[in-house]
Amino acid sequence: MKAGNKVILALIGAGGRGSQVILSLKQCTENVEVKYVCEVDEQRGGSVIRELGKLQGYEPKRIADMRKVFDDKDVDAAVITTPEHWHAPASIMACEAGKDVYVEKNVCLTLDEGRRMIEAAAGNKRVVQCGTQNRSGDYAFAARDYIASGELGNIVTVKTYCMLPGTREWILKPDSPTPEGLNWDMWLGPAEMVPYNVSRHKAWSDWWAYSGGAAMSGDASHVIDLARMALGDPQLPQAVYCAGGRVIFNDKRDIPDNQTVVFDMGQYTISLESSQYGDYMQKTPHNVRFSDKFPEWRNNSTRIEIYGTKGFMFLGRHGGGWQVFGENMKLLAEKTGYFPDEKHHRNFIESIRKRKTPNASIEQGVLSASMINLANLSYRSGKKLIRIDPKSGSITDNDEAAALDKRSYRNYKL
Repeated sequence: MKAGNKVILALIGAGGRGSQVILSLKQCTENVEVKYVCEVDEQRGGSVIRELGKLQGYEPKRIADMRKVFDDKDVDAAVITTPEHWHAPASIMACEAGKDVYVEKNVCLTLDEGRRMIEAAAGNKRVVQCGTQNRSGDYAFAARDYIASGELGNIVTVKTYCMLPGTREWILKPDSPTPEGLNWDMWLGPAEMVPYNVSRHKAWSDWWAYSGGAAMSGDASHVIDLARMALGDPQLPQAVYCAGGRVIFNDKRDIPDNQTVVFDMGQYTISLESSQYGDYMQKTPHNVRFSDKFPEWRNNSTRIEIYGTKGFMFLGRHGGGWQVFGENMKLLAEKTGYFPDEKHHRNFIESIRKRKTPNASIEQGVLSASMINLANLSYRSGKKLIRIDPKSGSITDNDEAAALDKRSYRNYKL
C-alpha cells in the first residue's frame, strides 16, 4: 500500500454504469485517485474523464488496451464494468497481475469461468468485490438475521421476481464498416471474431455470445443474490428447470423476454419470474430507495417473497427494505432500506486497505451468477431439467447444457 494509504484505481469500460461506479468510488472515499480510463470506443469516456479531472485535479489517462493497466505497478485495483463477456477474463487477468478487482454483475457467464475467477483471486491473494451492492445494505443484514432467528419459521418456498417494464421491437441490422474510433477486435476480445454489426455492439445484452440477458443476467442476478444472502447463502441447487420464450416480439434476438425458473434447493424451492413486458410493473422508485418508505409490493417488479411456517416476508432490493406479515396480514416486523451503492464502494476501498474479504465476495458472486447461468443453460438446451453434483458443482445429466457451458476464448487462455 502506498504512503498515506492512497488507493489508485483504473476504470475498464466507461459506459453509464462504469461512470457511475468510478465517480462514486472517487467521491465517497478518501485518498483515492483514478489513473486510467480504459475504453475501446473513442466516443465513450470523455465525460467521466473530465469529471474525474475536476475532482482530483488531473484527468485520468485514456487508453484502449487494458493490459497497460495490468502492467502498471502504480495501479492497485481495476474497476471492470465492460459488457459481460469480458467480466471473467478481465478479472482473472487483473488478479494474475496483482490487482484487486471490482467487477460488475453478472460476474461470469459459465460455471467454469466462475471457478477460475475464485482460483485467481485466492491464488493471488486478491480482494474481489462483486457489484451486487445489496450485500452492503443494512436492510439485507437485518433480513438475514431475522430469518436466521427463526421468527419466520421453517422456510417453505421463496418466490423472486425481475419483471421489467416492456421492451421494444428489435430489428437485426446488416453488417457494416466498423465506426471510426472503435477497436472492434478489442471489444469482441475473447468472443468469436465477426464483422461489425451495430445490433451486436449497441444491443450486446440480446446475444448469448456477450451476455446472459438484460433481464436475467443484468438484473435478476441482483434479486437472486439478495435472496441467497437473506437465506444464509445456500450452495447451488440440486436441480434447475427453466421455460419461456419470446412473448412480445417474435424477432431474431437470442435472448428470450420471458423466463420462469424453478431451483430445487433441497428443503425448499426458489422460483424466479424474469421478463420484459408489462409497463404496469416497476422497480423500486427513487423516492423509496432513498427514504423510509416501502414499495407497493403488488406491482414491484423486483420483489422477493419468502414464505415460512410462521409468516412471510416481502423483501425489496436496492433500498426497498422488508416487511413480515402473519395471519390476516398482521404486520409482524419491518425495516426500511436505503440504496447502498456508496456503502458498497466504501467497503471495497476499506477491504483493499485492510486486506479483508469484502461484503460481496467472489465466492458468493459466483454462486449467484451460477444460478442465473444454470437457468439459461436449461432454457438453451431445449427447456430441459439440469441436475447438479453438489460436491463438484458440475452438470451431471444434461450433456447439451454441459457443452453449451464450454466457451471458447479467442486469443485468451482461461
